[in-house]
Amino acid sequence: MKKYFGAHVSASGGVQNAPVNAHGIGAGGFALFTKNQRQWRAAPLEPETIEAFRRACRENGYLPQAILPHDSYLINLGHPGKDELQKSREAFVDEMRRCGQLGLDRLNFHPGSHLGQITVEECLDRVAESINIALEQTEGVTAVIENTAGQGSNVGFDFGHLAYIIDRVEDKSRVGYCIDTCHAFAAGYDLSSAAACDATFALLDRTVPMKYLRGMHLNDAMKPLGSRVDRHAPLGEGTIGLEAFRYIAADSRFDGMPLILETPVEERWPAEIAMLYGFADGRE
Repeated sequence: MKKYFGAHVSASGGVQNAPVNAHGIGAGGFALFTKNQRQWRAAPLEPETIEAFRRACRENGYLPQAILPHDSYLINLGHPGKDELQKSREAFVDEMRRCGQLGLDRLNFHPGSHLGQITVEECLDRVAESINIALEQTEGVTAVIENTAGQGSNVGFDFGHLAYIIDRVEDKSRVGYCIDTCHAFAAGYDLSSAAACDATFALLDRTVPMKYLRGMHLNDAMKPLGSRVDRHAPLGEGTIGLEAFRYIAADSRFDGMPLILETPVEERWPAEIAMLYGFADGRE
């Protein structure tokens, strides 16, 4: 197995540009939006676009397990409103289908928000039901729940929330989760040393087995442990520090999945990716 370090790259001008942009920064994997993330609807993918994306992935050496598409930020699969929930579910199914058309095998998403109108448990139930609906209407794509920092009314900041949702998904073969290091740290899970990483990932595995881990977002944090504030920092320049990323790079549990930077200075992504590969190879 190998590490797939990369970044969330631009798909401006068409999704077929994302693999080219990723290759240009030395990435072994990448994330992308398959449509404008700030719009509900998008034109269907044209056959020429689908073939161009698949060809660009082949030519640049990207397998599906190295790619972590992300859905629209507008989608809230735990929305308390009936009409709004239905709109989110329809949009999510559309995004799952787009991933399938592109030959991708997973879709990363934020679980949702209760907006102060329903309980956390009711919101989590709606998220699980939303996933079940999407899996019934699609094939071949895994729904990947991202942990959150716990800002506002967002659910998913507690590892127990991820376990609760997954427990209620009927097809366990097509559900998983993504851990964002900044979000985890902001939610109170320490990653600032190797010992802290040992404890946090052991807790994660006990709570929601790491066999469900389908990717990671590698971000340092601007705010302190437990801040519940989602602010990313360049690797090694935040409150987490480099040790967590050295730990992840060297640990085989994180092989064979997309490990994606969402750090704020895009110009530094090539250097950050090279540094991560250096950690993995024991050169740094």
